Amino acid sequence: MRCLSLFSGCGGLDLGIQRAGFEVVAGVDNAPRCAESHGSNFSDVPFFLGSISQFVEKLRDGELKIEQPMDLVVGGPPCPPYSKSRFYRKEKPRALADAVGWETINGYLDVLRIVRPRAFLLENVAGLAYKVHRGALEFLLGEAEGLGYACQWRILNAADFGVPQIRERFILIGTREASEFEFPQPTHAKPTRASKEGLQAWCTAGQAIADLDTVENADDTGHFAGGQFHDLLREIPPGDNYLYFTAKRGHPEPRFEWRSRYWSFLLKLSPGRPSWTIQARRSNNMGPFHWRNRILRIDEIKRLQTFPDGWSLAGTIEEQWRQLGNAVPPLLAECLGKALRDHLMDESSRLVDAA
Repeated sequence: MRCLSLFSGCGGLDLGIQRAGFEVVAGVDNAPRCAESHGSNFSDVPFFLGSISQFVEKLRDGELKIEQPMDLVVGGPPCPPYSKSRFYRKEKPRALADAVGWETINGYLDVLRIVRPRAFLLENVAGLAYKVHRGALEFLLGEAEGLGYACQWRILNAADFGVPQIRERFILIGTREASEFEFPQPTHAKPTRASKEGLQAWCTAGQAIADLDTVENADDTGHFAGGQFHDLLREIPPGDNYLYFTAKRGHPEPRFEWRSRYWSFLLKLSPGRPSWTIQARRSNNMGPFHWRNRILRIDEIKRLQTFPDGWSLAGTIEEQWRQLGNAVPPLLAECLGKALRDHLMDESSRLVDAA
């Protein structure tokens, strides 16, 4: 089965889809570093470096040819217009009022109009489903359904599918087949629920990265965390954040007001729990940080996102971090890809039997 990838980034979604049995026939992204990374890991996959609008224009003009039929289109349009940060940065527009939000969602829909795949997968932050962004979601669903797709969406937590990271994402699936698509069932759950539900316990950050914290690199000063608050970070217990230093928590010498900072401020991993969401920006005071009071390393971010250790990334540490933080965890993508593969194969078999 053949898949076209949009907003490909460094290839997390593509890797999972490929592992599920699809052939990724082309990638698209406007970031040169992403194009380099994607090319290093998918050396035989053509890549279009440019905006989604430019890609659509070349498809319409016939300068680019996409061999038909296409089974699947996947992609995660840029998420900032729907992110939690827009609740704080009120000077910036939200959802489709944001020029990038409008261009990328419409670009995705234009590709569906031109390519007409049997199914599509669209990924974004959970905020796309918030009430404040309801207009954008209704527009997206209405346009896709007008193209003949039966649409279903869910908010999935990557930790429920074996990823050592609590990462909630909006997933929209559209299919043109007669039968209804079934989302994959979780394989993991909170330890307090796992045995009751016959599932595995969530994978923890310790299970994922503890072996990387060797004696040789334990004092790596290139990953200094906390800035002026480094000494406070050292006092925060693993699994906690700046709220540890508030009067509401009973600290004898409060340093911060309750909920006066972002949740991730001085946030520290616990080796016995999954990581919190890996952000796209590397920071010296916004975590999650390693429980040894330092910024995580790129090889650790790969593990927490379920990329292979040898996954090639272009650019500086900050550029590599951004690519990883923006990526769909390949393990989650693989679970979704297998469900889509089975759905399309079952539908193909049904049509053959009917004929």
